[in-house]
Amino acid sequence: MISEVDMKHLRRCIELAEAAVAAGDQPFGSVLVSADGEVLFEGRNEVAGGDPTRHPEFAIARWAAENMQPQERAAATVYTSGEHCPMCAAAHGWVGLGRIVYATSSHQLVAWLDSHGVARPPVRELPIDEVIRGAVVAGPVPELAEQVFALHRRCLERA
Repeated sequence: MISEVDMKHLRRCIELAEAAVAAGDQPFGSVLVSADGEVLFEGRNEVAGGDPTRHPEFAIARWAAENMQPQERAAATVYTSGEHCPMCAAAHGWVGLGRIVYATSSHQLVAWLDSHGVARPPVRELPIDEVIRGAVVAGPVPELAEQVFALHRRCLERA
């Protein structure tokens, strides 16, 4: 179930994804929120510099490992504009982060890429719960899909 609080944080993720596109990067943004609702970390994709692992979800996992106790990580929520890739999902599983909420799924993204004749990413799209045992996930959020895919269109237009 997606709450109004979830929607607020997902909208912020989309704003971060817009900032990524404006900086010449791919449209992904993520936010880490503590159990008491405090925004702890925000990030956007930074792969344009040549490091394809610079995903915001991976950065969240690293930050959480360095700055949070295990019980705090388990109680936190990660919000993201697009469902985690397997690399980021694995990082979250290893670090023990809690609930993950995403605006669009990996399967939606691949279907969108296919419909626009765009090559798929090199890593297979796997749902988060196929990577992390016992993952608590929510998403996709249909009313946000067009906004997210509009950012992907902007990336294609500049390519």
